[in-house]
Order: sequence, then structure tokens, then C-alpha cells
Amino acid sequence: MNATRPDTQTTPVDLVTMREVVNRLLDPDAVPEALPPTGGELQTLTETVRGHLTLLVPEVEAAARKLKSDSVHRSTVLGCVWEACSRLETQPSPRFGGAPGYARRLARTLNALCNHYETLNGTTR
Repeated sequence: MNATRPDTQTTPVDLVTMREVVNRLLDPDAVPEALPPTGGELQTLTETVRGHLTLLVPEVEAAARKLKSDSVHRSTVLGCVWEACSRLETQPSPRFGGAPGYARRLARTLNALCNHYETLNGTTR
């Protein structure tokens, strides 16, 4: 086990499930018969991503804070954590693609946090 493993983990982090939701929002064309999510499904996926972010943000932040304070990696990860928190505070806007655009932005942020979590904890996909 890597020494940077976060001490805050209280719930198992299921990266496989998180990535499945991300893929559903970001790559509906990967399955030809799949349609992009709309309506109730989009709302459910958005809330699911928000929940995953809420779980993953403190885990990634705790692990990043264990890195050296002058580490570029630490700064990059904490920047991603800041972005995730900022995205969680916003709402969908017609100017930026409405609900689907908001869901995709959340999904991209979750994907980045999953990547950072793996790197910080020495795990691979």
C-alpha cells in the first residue's frame, strides 16, 4: 500500500462504477444503439456524479496534502479539487449547454479526480 493513501477514507471508493457513469455521460457514441441521456436519466446521472464527487474530493485532497508543499503534482491535484468544489457549487446554465453541458463538465471533473486518486494511491485501471 502506498504511503500517500488517504486516512479520511470511510467509504470504499468504487472507481469502476464512477468511470461507468462518466462514460455514460461523455461517450454515448461508444455503443451505437445508445442515445445520449435526457430527462430523468440525465438528472439521475448528474446527481450520481455529484455524489461521487462529494465522496472523492476529500479523499484526493487528503492524499495530495501529504505530498511536498512545493510539489507541482500537489498543486495540480489541489487545482483539480478546487475545480470540483467550484463545479459542485454551480448550476446548469443555458449559456453553457444547459443540463447536458453541466453533467458533462461534472463528469470530466470526476474522471480527472479518478485519475488523480489512482496516481496518488498507486493503483491502476
